[in-house]
Amino acid sequence: MTGAKTHPPFKSFSEFWPYYLSEHRMARTRQLHFVGSSAALVCLILAVWKGWTFLGLALLLGYGFSWIGHYAFEHNRPASFHQPVYSFLADWKMWSLILTGRLDQEFKKLEGSICKH
Repeated sequence: MTGAKTHPPFKSFSEFWPYYLSEHRMARTRQLHFVGSSAALVCLILAVWKGWTFLGLALLLGYGFSWIGHYAFEHNRPASFHQPVYSFLADWKMWSLILTGRLDQEFKKLEGSICKH
């Protein structure tokens, strides 16, 4: 993993989004995020339907898969540690873009503006 990075404060989600994409350059990391978020969503549905014990599993699967991607493949620190709200929102934005097949377009659109902090 690379050394600790200092991040400037992000004033808005739209300012954070290019940074978030820059931390998810590897397809494997994005795939693990998608699997973890999907599993977490299933667990949330099960929690409502079957019982609240599935909430812990939702957190474990959602964050577990994502963090494996960051530490094992991307070699960076998850944004959820320093920008938890924006990171949570960005996780679901990325999930929906993957689901609809539009994430590659988003990378191309933001290619010139992705910041490298």
